[in-house]
Amino acid sequence: MQSSEMDACIEAYVSGRVQGVFFRQFTKDTATSLELKGYVKNLADGRVKVVARGDPESIEKLLNRLHEGPAMASVEGVNYRWVTECEEFRDFDIRR
Repeated sequence: MQSSEMDACIEAYVSGRVQGVFFRQFTKDTATSLELKGYVKNLADGRVKVVARGDPESIEKLLNRLHEGPAMASVEGVNYRWVTECEEFRDFDIRR
């Protein structure tokens, strides 16, 4: 997917039991299958941060999946915002 003016970008914070339950890998696999670019990372406060860029419809699908999470996760909330300034990404990474 080439970056274009149609790209959208979100910054999301997922709370609940989302660390140590393969949430980052789940997010990467989902985002990659939707051809999104960006990253996912654990935060010190126990949440997971997700930045995703790409087709708005694909981003909506990712947000729906973030509410579900992998089998061992227990998602309490997904807070997100659409952002206008978003860095360019080559792919979707897990950041440490």
